[in-house]
Amino acid sequence: MNAEAEVTPLGSRVLLRLVEEESITASGLVLPDTAKEKPQRGEVVAVGDDEEAIKVHPGDLVLFPKYSGTELRMEGQDHLIMDAGDLLAVLNRR
Repeated sequence: MNAEAEVTPLGSRVLLRLVEEESITASGLVLPDTAKEKPQRGEVVAVGDDEEAIKVHPGDLVLFPKYSGTELRMEGQDHLIMDAGDLLAVLNRR
């Protein structure tokens, strides 16, 4: 069974799977883990039951502030539970 399916956010919270930033710079330099920025992008995995406060849907790629939400690790991947009102933007995939 998928662990993500076992976590259902409550109220106006969302569950995000963190999207890792690129580890190679535009000039081709490989960044070590210690030099990487804290992720600020995530994919919405699940949403709470407050439909009026939540404007995103599972599968949306979103931007959120650094150091927000509650981090958790499920099945070897980093996730974040945060209030939907703290989300900054929905990113268009291209």
